[in-house]
Amino acid sequence: MFHSRFVAVVAALSITAVGMIPPVAMAQNAETAASTPKQIKNLQRKEARKANRERKDAEIGTLEKNGYNPSANQTDYPQNIQNAEKKAAAAKASSTP
Repeated sequence: MFHSRFVAVVAALSITAVGMIPPVAMAQNAETAASTPKQIKNLQRKEARKANRERKDAEIGTLEKNGYNPSANQTDYPQNIQNAEKKAAAAKASSTP
């Protein structure tokens, strides 16, 4: 009798202990996380802003590699960026077969 009572108590304690474990958070992709149309629209705007920022940063990086310095003295502003754009276009044309 003692053995069966002991098993019952251990079983009850283990069930209680399992119930105290917090649930595991499940990863959600963008579509399931944004459930309302407003959230989906905001998510699309955010992704578009990120894409535009990446494109802009890549373009500025290319211009800087070709001689443009945005923090330099801007007295010859239109000409210095145009020269960098011409160099970048020439480099791109020469690298393309």
